[in-house]
Amino acid sequence: MIVIENLTKVYGALKAVDGLNLEIHPGETFGLLGPNGAGKTTTIRILTTLTRPTSGRVRINGFDVTREPFQVKKAIGVVQQNMSLDRDLTVSDNMQAHARLHHIAPAERRRRTAELLEFVGMDNDSRRIVSELSGGMKRRLMIARALLHRPSLLFLDEPTAGLDAQTRRRLWELIRRMNSNGTTILLTTHYIEEAEALCGRVGILYQGRLIALDSPLRLRQRLGMVTVETLTSNKDTRYAYFPDRAAATAYAQSLPPEVRTIIVRESNLEDVFVEMTGHRVEDE
Repeated sequence: MIVIENLTKVYGALKAVDGLNLEIHPGETFGLLGPNGAGKTTTIRILTTLTRPTSGRVRINGFDVTREPFQVKKAIGVVQQNMSLDRDLTVSDNMQAHARLHHIAPAERRRRTAELLEFVGMDNDSRRIVSELSGGMKRRLMIARALLHRPSLLFLDEPTAGLDAQTRRRLWELIRRMNSNGTTILLTTHYIEEAEALCGRVGILYQGRLIALDSPLRLRQRLGMVTVETLTSNKDTRYAYFPDRAAATAYAQSLPPEVRTIIVRESNLEDVFVEMTGHRVEDE
């Protein structure tokens, strides 16, 4: 679905993306992670035809993003982090206006609007003004709108940012349903549990380069499935990683008395992220 070959983007003296190679397969939910300034935003802008690369090649669904941007736009849907709805229009009018941009015939756009609003659980809200909606409902509407022209690839940029935990979980279920219906999804997120819950594979960008690429489980296995956190008397927190709980327990029992707090837990994708980049995802 996405083939990226030696992609580079330079802004003056800054190399925002540095020789990126990546393939994302049809039907995948793929997570792109990285600290602030890692090159995620630039990469997404190139993939969605908003920025031209300095060098390299990108193909989406077989179309070159530089030479065939119109065909690429037909194949993709984009849900931005920032709200891009018309607040003064109704839910239905927002959908209808977007459908017109894609030259969808009147009968078809009415049918697709009704179908998609039902899909995202908003079939009873079509006449509500957007400014009256909650943050979660606005996000669901943006997803419905992005699906109007039946894209084969959907970009979700921080889709649950700023939402409460319950609303975030509802959107997770919606994302899973879209993927099960055959939509390929590229997701950026700073909620590490979101990437673990939704993504079959993740890629970690750092300083414009892809430094890790695999499933969350395999990345954890490489680091160590069990983490030991220790807090010393001088309030210094340290982390050690082990292949299993037995090895972690043996290490914990060998620690000196000045270690005041010992926590043994399963490792997670954030441990991998921090160890590889030196940043927490929330640093963004």
